[in-house]
Amino acid sequence: MTNVPKSDITSRPAAWTEADLANNPHARADKPARVRAMFAAIAGSYDLNNRVHSFGRDQAWRKYAVRSAGLKATDRVLDMACGTGDLTRAFAVAGASSVLGMDFTQEMLDVAEQRRIEQARRAPGPLSEKITYKQGDAMAISEADASFDVLSIAFGIRNVLDPRRAAGEFFRVLKPGGRLVVLEFDKPRFAPVRWASDFYTKRIMPLTATWISGDRSGAYKYLPRSVDTFLDRDQLAQMLRETGFTDVRQKALSFGVCVCTTCQRPV
Repeated sequence: MTNVPKSDITSRPAAWTEADLANNPHARADKPARVRAMFAAIAGSYDLNNRVHSFGRDQAWRKYAVRSAGLKATDRVLDMACGTGDLTRAFAVAGASSVLGMDFTQEMLDVAEQRRIEQARRAPGPLSEKITYKQGDAMAISEADASFDVLSIAFGIRNVLDPRRAAGEFFRVLKPGGRLVVLEFDKPRFAPVRWASDFYTKRIMPLTATWISGDRSGAYKYLPRSVDTFLDRDQLAQMLRETGFTDVRQKALSFGVCVCTTCQRPV
């Protein structure tokens, strides 16, 4: 994990204030700049907070996403909104031919690249050579049409200013027959689980995650608010169908806290 000096974190202005989050954060025109500032602030502690606050389930969710992709040894994968590279590495380990991890925030990519270099030092071989990282925007992917066999995005689609435009870009860069895998948080449909999840994500997690990270960007207040105001699983599936994707399937994970959505670009 890359350590960011706590003085540097706390000196940065807040990306999200209570007033900002009183309304729908997805409706803000300056959302991309705020999201980038937020992830820049928490990059160094991002992995630790993921493990702690998902009780380790985030790794299991990513493994399920990889299995859902129907990966072949010849597949070229684009892991969009790759963050620090957990899912990128999971695809490489699973046997993809190559994996491009792309993210909007350079500080997240810096952590991912450092981890790739450290892995290559510990265990030299083809695994780390399969992985490349690049800064990019989900709404304007700098790759040619029909370039990838699989495209994944884990907990990133709700951070995009225009998810429909991003879905169109996913469709464009996938080959005919290519598969899209989306991991995203959702609301559990069983009321007692939903109430417990809401209490945890809105009351407990913002306090403990902020304490662990030393963050003052508002990232861990944005997270539950961004889930509350984003598309639910049915609306996400409908958006993907309207984009042109077919065979849309969804699997609720951990009682519906997370949903894995898969679909494909028609042949």
